[in-house]
Amino acid sequence: MNAPPPAPGPEAAALLAALRLQLDWGVDEALGEAPLDRLAAPPPRPAPPPAEAPAAPAASAARPRRPAARPLQPAAPAAASLAAAADSLDALREAIAQVDTPLRETATNLVFSDGMAGAPVMIIGEAPGADEDRQGKPFVGVSGQLLDRMLASIGLDRKAGEPDGAFYITNILPWRPPGNRNPTDAEVALFLPFVLRHIALARPRHVLLLGGVSAKALLRTKEGITRLRGRWHELQGEAGPLPALPSWHPAYLLRNPAAKRDSWADLLLLRRQLDAARQPAPPKE
Repeated sequence: MNAPPPAPGPEAAALLAALRLQLDWGVDEALGEAPLDRLAAPPPRPAPPPAEAPAAPAASAARPRRPAARPLQPAAPAAASLAAAADSLDALREAIAQVDTPLRETATNLVFSDGMAGAPVMIIGEAPGADEDRQGKPFVGVSGQLLDRMLASIGLDRKAGEPDGAFYITNILPWRPPGNRNPTDAEVALFLPFVLRHIALARPRHVLLLGGVSAKALLRTKEGITRLRGRWHELQGEAGPLPALPSWHPAYLLRNPAAKRDSWADLLLLRRQLDAARQPAPPKE
């Protein structure tokens, strides 16, 4: 008596189950005459045929005329000259509007400033966002609303009627970059003379720099905001050095709430500096 055949292994059982399934579906012939080895290396590609040399143009054929060169556009006035010629904030805004930059083509409104000029604190951010672009004012979106609440906690309000309780706010760039991307080095360099002139015309006593772009540009350093924040620096302006305090941008705080502790420490540092500046000098002996 013959012994029964051995039971198929797991792999063979799976193959048999697949064959039975195909038979149940009605498969009665294979598509290829030979099995296909899918693990084999692909055949080498045939070499491309040699390129034929282009036919020489007929001697009688006339050469196409080259298009006439476009006249050179007159160069825009230097940014530094435009900025220096502005003798008021209104004139500075008009000068910025004259700057030839691709940013104007994708933005809706020029975003100049908000708050009270002449307030002891001037805040400088990086670039407008979508809400700022629509309204033409800096820091009016979600991050701006957070900034307003933060500054209110130390007694500052952009709508305050008295200079001591107010602040003045602007950005490095007056136009929104497409897609809210970061400003490029070339864009920052183009508008930096206008920012420095803006500071001179607004006459603040302290400057709060929000974000790495504004801090590195105005402090002329390559250090990042992580190393710069939390201590006072000197900003070299037209009217001499000004105390400048870098801090996190409120948009960064929305993404990293744990960093709000650092920003609160920076605001307390600013408040102490403002209070110390308001105290009368001790009498001379």
